[in-house]
Amino acid sequence: MISRIFLAVVGVAVGDAAPAASPPSAVLDLNGWKLTLPYDTERKGNPDEVVHPELATFEDESCFFTAPSGEAVVFRASCDGSGTVNSKYPRSELREMKPGGKDEIGWGTDDGSLHVMELDLAVTHTPDTKPHVVCAQIHDEDDDVIMVRIEGEKTLIERKGDSDLKVRSDYQLGDRFKLRIEAGGGRVRVFYNGELQMDWAALKKGCYFKAGCYTQSNRDQEDSSGSYGEVEIYRIQVTHEPNGVRSKSALAN
Repeated sequence: MISRIFLAVVGVAVGDAAPAASPPSAVLDLNGWKLTLPYDTERKGNPDEVVHPELATFEDESCFFTAPSGEAVVFRASCDGSGTVNSKYPRSELREMKPGGKDEIGWGTDDGSLHVMELDLAVTHTPDTKPHVVCAQIHDEDDDVIMVRIEGEKTLIERKGDSDLKVRSDYQLGDRFKLRIEAGGGRVRVFYNGELQMDWAALKKGCYFKAGCYTQSNRDQEDSSGSYGEVEIYRIQVTHEPNGVRSKSALAN
């Protein structure tokens, strides 16, 4: 259970009150997600998480809040944040769950369904020393399958056990772009601004989508405590279409 909840309050004169910013759940549909935070309040070796129903009203001005424009949710993870059991890097990141957001989901890339995550987003800040941020992933029961990451001005698709694919080499912080990540028929596809960038064979089980800010640096990389990664998400949508794609085994028959 998370004990630190920060509500955005605007200090104004009496009689001239302005409405508080809407919580992130008013901007993005967070029904099928839980949130991993970049801090470990109980120092148990794992970062804090927020699940439903708490996620419906949760916001934290240090790492998860509605942008001043009211059009996006800001995910921020500073380089002095807490990592996980499997990673030394901090994150403010959504993890896909079953509808309702209480139970973890796990699907396969060859289970007969088409699994899709669509994002409208921008990477708005990277760490000073190691300017690397992951903004979207497919993860399986053991490790990441693919990650979309910014490294300075490069946009890359990192594939587990295979070479990275470069999408663009001129990314500027704040550039807004759209991602579509598909998994089905034993393949994973990534579209960047509507154009197919990757069509890759991958047979994985126990999969789920992740999105937000997974900062790829920490104090060990000589980044300061004030250094951070930041991602703004304007839209996120996940669909699972049964029989949306024939499985690899079916296609072989």
